[in-house]
Amino acid sequence: MEEKDLINLITEEKGAKIMPLIALRGKVLFPKTYLNFDVGRPQSVAAINKAVTEKTDIFIAAQKNAFIESPKISEILTCGVIARIKQVVKVQNSSNVKVSVEAIARAKIVEFIDTKDHFTVAVQEAPYINDSTEAETEAYFRVAKNAFYEYALADKRISKEMLGTITEIKTPNEFVDNAITIVNFKEEDVQVILETDDTVKRLVAFEKLFSRESEILRIERKITGKVRQSIDKSQKEFYLREQLKAIHTELGDDPEEGEELAQKIKEKNLPKDIEEKALKEVKRLDKINPSSPDYSIILNYLDWIRDLPFNEATEDTDDLKVAKEVLDKDHFGLEKVKQRIVEYLAVLHLTKEIKGPILCFVGPPGVGKTSVATSIARALNRKFVRMSLGGVKDEAEIRGHRRTYVGARPGRIIFELKNAGTKNPVFLLDEIDKLSSDIHGDPASALLEVLDPEQNTTFRDRFLEVPFDLSKVMFITTANTVDTIPQPLLDRMEVIELNGYTNEEKLEIAKRYLIPKQIKNNGLTPAKVEITDEAINEIIVGYTMEAGVRNLERELSSVIRKIAAKVAENKRTRRQVVKADDVDKYLGVKKYLRDKTLDKDEIGACTGLAWTSVGGTTLTIEVSLMKGKGEILLTGKLGDVMKESARAAISYIRSRAVKFGIDEERFEKTDIHVHVPEGATPKDGPSAGITMATAILSAFTEKPVRRNVAMTGEITLRGKVLPIGGLKEKALAAYRQGIKDVIIPTANKKDLQDIPKEIRKEINFITADSVEEVFERAIKF
Repeated sequence: MEEKDLINLITEEKGAKIMPLIALRGKVLFPKTYLNFDVGRPQSVAAINKAVTEKTDIFIAAQKNAFIESPKISEILTCGVIARIKQVVKVQNSSNVKVSVEAIARAKIVEFIDTKDHFTVAVQEAPYINDSTEAETEAYFRVAKNAFYEYALADKRISKEMLGTITEIKTPNEFVDNAITIVNFKEEDVQVILETDDTVKRLVAFEKLFSRESEILRIERKITGKVRQSIDKSQKEFYLREQLKAIHTELGDDPEEGEELAQKIKEKNLPKDIEEKALKEVKRLDKINPSSPDYSIILNYLDWIRDLPFNEATEDTDDLKVAKEVLDKDHFGLEKVKQRIVEYLAVLHLTKEIKGPILCFVGPPGVGKTSVATSIARALNRKFVRMSLGGVKDEAEIRGHRRTYVGARPGRIIFELKNAGTKNPVFLLDEIDKLSSDIHGDPASALLEVLDPEQNTTFRDRFLEVPFDLSKVMFITTANTVDTIPQPLLDRMEVIELNGYTNEEKLEIAKRYLIPKQIKNNGLTPAKVEITDEAINEIIVGYTMEAGVRNLERELSSVIRKIAAKVAENKRTRRQVVKADDVDKYLGVKKYLRDKTLDKDEIGACTGLAWTSVGGTTLTIEVSLMKGKGEILLTGKLGDVMKESARAAISYIRSRAVKFGIDEERFEKTDIHVHVPEGATPKDGPSAGITMATAILSAFTEKPVRRNVAMTGEITLRGKVLPIGGLKEKALAAYRQGIKDVIIPTANKKDLQDIPKEIRKEINFITADSVEEVFERAIKF
């Protein structure tokens, strides 16, 4: 009979399935269990390939003798399991494969069909049978469970999770099949249970097997206890240490790693409590398997402890003159900042011990807040580190993550101190006004401890869990405005304002710093380029409109790049002199004109001064009157405070209409439209109050406002002029626009000393207590 006919006959008459066979050595597989094993014998590899190619199941049975390399038919047990291949992985540089299978059902071999490349067999599923009553089966099931439970409690190698999983199985046969696989019994004992068809008989055999194993385990413990008692303490320690070394050597570990770590920690002379904590972690490390995730976590923690500068510090400069020279060399102006650093060094020189100050530099962009912090580090002979807070919204960025989290690490404060290598660097927290918060916490609240001299001596990072002294660190923060900084945080800092520069200051900065820097960056020499003072002034006035010098540097860089291009092309090798008339050839048409002020005296239009986060600016407030029902229209993207100021100004004028010669009925028949140009730009604040009042009164009285007058001040319903902030920036804006008269509140007279002398010479500052004084100065009655 041909092989094909034989297969058909077996399949039809006996209900058998045809599939490849793998003979296992030293292992018996049970239904509804999983197994991962290596396959190396050519017959077995061929069987695996056959099953994978034809997408069929495979029959797995045990060998009678595990030491036979190439078993014959008679040497393979006929009872096994039908298994489904879940995964096959080829081993590199080898014909071996790694196989993962799931046992589906118990089966027995009906016929061996082919033995050429691999065994092909016809198998028939052999489900378990149960002729006993339900009560009898349940009784035997409980006895078997108790036997397994008793053994599992005695054998510590069986985890609680595994025990719980097995004992929750409700069917007897599935319980036996799964429970028996987690203990290494003899193959012949396990095979007997697999081949037994009757459920009760299987439970009886299972109970005997586990009861016998429990008894053996008790005897082993008794013998071990007697042996241990016979060994004295010194012999016991020696034995265990040698055994531990042998285990580490066998695993490829370094048994002396813990001792080396402990020695390095002791050599670092850490504070006592920190050293004790670190040595405790070293002891934990010795008890943990190197392949455990906790091992690498503890090792990483100890590395951080060893690398942090608990005792390392740089020595501050004690020569005040040298420090002052460094600051003067790097920056022009900024006298308040320089004086504060000199004061710090002087106190340090006298007391030999002082906590690091916490300074907050506030000013518009481009005035040198960040760069001056670098210069302070150079002047003090300290390391410099910078952390940008813009957009930071996770508290863990400051305090770090607890070690229980995957990928935990210290916060940026500790991280940057490790990079600095000293405990007293100059630490710049840039853009502190740009902090935000979300569900992960509020970083501004976390900074309260960092920036408090009374608390930061024992700053605790969540990752380190030990105190670190931050009191020696000089923290410097920068911000464009203090309005968005939480008050408790602002209260911990010494605020130093860095206001905008005058044109004369910008000229000096360009000559001393910006032009030499750009000449060097573009590969030129001072012998090749010269930019006259007139040309620099032309760039400042016509191509920049800023409080700082950032855009000025960009424009100068553009000019010098074009000169560099000419030199590179060898078109001109002579010294290039840029004059005022040449600027437009390099930079094109002027970007800024003095068009924000009034060209002539106008009715219902008045020039005001405003402060923004990028410096001061001028704005023209326009008022138009129309027939209507007394409505008030406010346009120009005004904020709530500015709208309230406009209504207060209208109410004041309306309450004194008779005094100003205005018919009171006009307010009921006239709509008032107040507009502030550049409608796309948000505007807010109370300082435009007297400006709006002046424009409104001018519109009602039809008297023009003087065009060369600008003003700033808050108005009340009683006509009082209240003080405002940002006077220096507003004065600079008026100066840039060529305004000659500026009306300010009398309460701001004290702030005039902060305004540069050259501006005070050019501008006539007029003080006013009441809005009526403003009207007299500004409106042509």
